[in-house]
Amino acid sequence: MRGIALPKDEIGNEDTVPNLMYTQKTAMQTICFTLQVKKDRLEEYKERHKHVWPEMQEALRQAGWGHYSLFLRDDGLLIGYVETPDFQKALDGMAALEVNARWQAEMRDFFEDAAGRDADKQMQPLERVFYLP
Repeated sequence: MRGIALPKDEIGNEDTVPNLMYTQKTAMQTICFTLQVKKDRLEEYKERHKHVWPEMQEALRQAGWGHYSLFLRDDGLLIGYVETPDFQKALDGMAALEVNARWQAEMRDFFEDAAGRDADKQMQPLERVFYLP
């Protein structure tokens, strides 16, 4: 796995981390968004997410998606949460990848959207109105 090189410790060992989100110097954005999954596709949607392709998971990590979670209510309301240094850059990074194009094409019909957009084109961050550290 590619990582960034950190300074050597006091005994000369070099350490690496999988991406910038784990360094203390990086400011993180916490993003929450909603989408609407079609009610007749809920079970299949959940099943698909039990088997997210390893190359898709790695692409998300490399593009800066960290602590990414999806929560699904029984009426189809999907809530996504992600921590990233730059949400727009993370979206743009995924948009440039072939694996994401394949995933989005397979998942497009799961979502209610009059324009038929991919899920990643529907994500609009919600405003945080409270935070308890």
